[in-house]
Amino acid sequence: MEFAVFWLFHMQVHTHFLSLPPHTEFYGREAPYNALTGKDSTRGVAKMSLDLADLTHDIMGLMTKELESLNDIFTRVYKAKYPIIGYTARRILNEDGSPNLDFKPEDQPHFDIKDEF
Repeated sequence: MEFAVFWLFHMQVHTHFLSLPPHTEFYGREAPYNALTGKDSTRGVAKMSLDLADLTHDIMGLMTKELESLNDIFTRVYKAKYPIIGYTARRILNEDGSPNLDFKPEDQPHFDIKDEF
C-alpha cells in the first residue's frame, strides 16, 4: 500500500492566514521563501528580508516606504494569489484576550467575501 505525503503550507502576513499550495517551488521545503511559512512574517515581507529576526508581526520602526511596500505586496501578490483562510488572534481578540465582538471579516481591509468564501 502506498501513501501520498502532502505538506500544507500557510503563512501569516498583515494578521491574515494565507493558504499556500503544497509542493510550491517558492514556499515548499528547502525552497527559497520557506522561511516565511508557518509564522507571522509581516516585518520580513515589508523589509524583503528572510533574516530570522525580521520574521515577526512587529512593524514598529518601519519606514513609510517599507509599510507601503508591505501593503502593495500583500494586495498584489499574496491576496491576489492565495486564499485567506483566517485571521491571527491580534485581529480577532481584544488586548485582554476576550473576543472582539465588533470583529467582522467583511469589514476588514483586503476582504472580499466573493473571493474568500
